[in-house]
Amino acid sequence: MNTQQEPVQNGTVFVVDDDSAMRSSLRWLIESIGMPVEVFASADEFVQRYVPGRAGCLLLDVRMPGMSGLELQEYLNQNQIHIPIIIITGHGDVQMAVRAMKAGADDFIEKPFNDELLLDAIRDAMQRDREYRDNQAVRAEIAARLACLTPREREVMAMVTEGKSNKEIANLLGVSSKTIEAHRARVMEKMSARSLAELVRMAILAS
Repeated sequence: MNTQQEPVQNGTVFVVDDDSAMRSSLRWLIESIGMPVEVFASADEFVQRYVPGRAGCLLLDVRMPGMSGLELQEYLNQNQIHIPIIIITGHGDVQMAVRAMKAGADDFIEKPFNDELLLDAIRDAMQRDREYRDNQAVRAEIAARLACLTPREREVMAMVTEGKSNKEIANLLGVSSKTIEAHRARVMEKMSARSLAELVRMAILAS
């Protein structure tokens, strides 16, 4: 796999199905609502061609020759590749789809499926992918701000966000309240936090 990143706004629906007629049908359906689509005849082909980090969602047949849909899902989990997965399952494969859901798949659709139901599932998955990426960007920004704190400032921030007062922190650290006030002011400034509530939210996201 390559390591090049794709802009988030260019979300793509990746279809993995060994049935060529199904691939063509899904491509037509998804392109009919203006979404980019890429199709793959096998899970192995997807692994070879997919660039980790690309935005979008994965429409995955559960039963295929070679690497199965479940095995592809396991591969993605092991390599920490996050992409929402919608399982497409035929009659008799519902148990496998449930296993896939327990392993982290977002949804499953039974064949023959209702077109609008499938499109709604895809829209939901694309929205979840956008939200995940937004959260990852926020976490990265918070981590960068935390890296600017001194060890003592991190200590003070941890206590402040646990609800301890300046006086309590001063007693615990054996310093004056004024010293804690100064540390706290620098923490707020470096973290770009406009309020204690905002600082607490950052601490939760960073944990």
